[in-house]
Amino acid sequence: QVQLVESGGGLVQAGGSLRLSCAASRSIFRINTMGWYRQVPAKQRELVATVTEGGSTNYGDSVAGRFTISRDNAKNTVYLQMNDLKPEDTAVYYCKAAGLNDYGAYRSAWGQGTQVTVSS
Repeated sequence: QVQLVESGGGLVQAGGSLRLSCAASRSIFRINTMGWYRQVPAKQRELVATVTEGGSTNYGDSVAGRFTISRDNAKNTVYLQMNDLKPEDTAVYYCKAAGLNDYGAYRSAWGQGTQVTVSS
């Protein structure tokens, strides 16, 4: 339905910063919301942040004030600036794109995930 290519993960020390990027292409639906979720083994995937085409943002409680999501609509790319990283931010981060197709049906797609590891 859509190709999502993530980049920017890696290893960083606590207190450091990373920036994730996710570029969407070949979409067969109009993307309205893009965002990031994260998952650690044996736990459910959780919301990190989302941003709509209009610029409205939503953040998970554990990252509010430290992470900033932004979006370039012309490039269909979403960014996640992560500051003051903590060991508990260690997870696989997944990009998600969502919207409606030509028939008004909700569609969504996930990226392959990128590992973020924060050492103490």
